[in-house]
Amino acid sequence: MKAAILRAPGRFQIEDIPKPDLKSPSDVLLKMKAVGICGSDLHYLRQGKIGDQIIDYPWIAGHECAAEVEAVGSRVTKVKVGDPIVIDPNIPCGHCSQCKNDREHTCLNGRFLGCPGQLQGCMTEYLVMPESCCFLVDNQLDFSMAVLIEPMSIGLYATGMSREKISDAAILGAGPIGLCTLLALKENQTKSLFLTDKINARLRFARKLGVSWIGNPEETDVVKSVLNINPDGLDAVFECCGDQEALDQSIDLLKPGGTLFIIGIPETRQIAFDISKLRRKEIAIRNVRRQNNCIPRAIQWIRENRFGIHQLITHRFPLDKAQKAFELVSGYSDNVIKAVIEINKE
Repeated sequence: MKAAILRAPGRFQIEDIPKPDLKSPSDVLLKMKAVGICGSDLHYLRQGKIGDQIIDYPWIAGHECAAEVEAVGSRVTKVKVGDPIVIDPNIPCGHCSQCKNDREHTCLNGRFLGCPGQLQGCMTEYLVMPESCCFLVDNQLDFSMAVLIEPMSIGLYATGMSREKISDAAILGAGPIGLCTLLALKENQTKSLFLTDKINARLRFARKLGVSWIGNPEETDVVKSVLNINPDGLDAVFECCGDQEALDQSIDLLKPGGTLFIIGIPETRQIAFDISKLRRKEIAIRNVRRQNNCIPRAIQWIRENRFGIHQLITHRFPLDKAQKAFELVSGYSDNVIKAVIEINKE
């Protein structure tokens, strides 16, 4: 079977590798149909690592994926051959203290697709996953649309973490995760939504989705502009770009007692905060680790195309153009929002 292999930072190669076999009665063999390019994949492309998760080349990236069931193990009952499914890329152990406390996303022994030291990714023609990671989707749903389910589940999880109703919030970073977070906040009827990005095309796109204010931090004093509108500050800030400047802005934008939700992954291993501001304003910081039990809700979202979420997909590429696709997304070229690799297209 064909696979897009990352042979070195920035260099993909299409190669033939062995087709996987079912190894467990609960396994499902999947014919891959679509893989989304995620911001975390770009870290592996550019740097070959995220923190202490370092690629041992050759490497297969990708974790946002939709597929068709090709074969099933003897104990599989949830799906059958021919079913369209979306994959939860996290495989928890089910036995550790985190799993027993309904925190499978922070499983102490978890394995995640496309995560160094855990599992190779899904930019292949076929993949084997446990039945528990396979979620049935509407057979009328375009496979590339189904790729949005995983990032949407993150937006739903992040916005659901707040213990109090969020009346006003900022989203810093208008990539796919930031836009999914924006849509989830709209669903929660957040009254005032502020959004920033350094790419004006993304800001114009976000404006169509409905926000109170948009701004480019390279052209506008974000903090001054937002506080002119909301002098008391904001209930919440969702940092979705992994940028130190955005983290600094977050603390200044928040009202005393506000909450910073960190979703973006910084390229550096350490970030910094002005502790005096954190202390005086009693700011709470919540790190968002992927998602937890939000995929069924995200499936419903995508099926209903809420707020026109299908618009997030702007580019599609075949597997043999993976290099071109990643270069486009990494360079933020051609007004790209979400690029999808289409596989086994018939």
